[in-house]
Amino acid sequence: MKKVLLFITDGFSDWEASYVTAELNKPGTGFQVQTIAIDKDPKISMGGLTVLPDYSLQDFSFKLEFVMLIIPGGTGWREEKNQQVKKLVDFCFGKDIPVAAICDATTFLGNHGFLDHHKHTGNSLPYLKEGAPYYRGDEKYIEEQSVSDGCLITANGSGALEFSRDILSKLDVLEGKELKEWYALFKTGFIKS
Repeated sequence: MKKVLLFITDGFSDWEASYVTAELNKPGTGFQVQTIAIDKDPKISMGGLTVLPDYSLQDFSFKLEFVMLIIPGGTGWREEKNQQVKKLVDFCFGKDIPVAAICDATTFLGNHGFLDHHKHTGNSLPYLKEGAPYYRGDEKYIEEQSVSDGCLITANGSGALEFSRDILSKLDVLEGKELKEWYALFKTGFIKS
């Protein structure tokens, strides 16, 4: 099974990764989603879900093979303790392991220079600049729900479906007509209003 790591914090936005993690964990995909956090303490999502991390940054073996790092947004991204994940993101960028970040996780990436040389999006350019004083990627910013550029996928907080679609495409879980049908189903539903 190919591992996909989901980095969680206290206050993580559980819905932002729920479409894609459910799809990746389906039997037959060949993928398994596991969680990682700064420590092994249970993390409580914005929706009140308690998650016990599979891995901790404190004792994480960078020899573990994984094929993507997904980073949902949430209320914890301006806390200093969560900036520790920079080490893991650096590792991913150095090994060409895709990183997918949504909502305020894009602000975290922007503040640490990860967006400066890639096309990307976020909650808005003003929001990104306000929340990430070291951000220098203005010229690469794109007003879209989700943007995929090389090994980087970014999305705004209302783009969970587009974010999921881009991840499923990047990992070749769904493609072509099947991916379009999956996206359309969740975007517009069984019954069109």
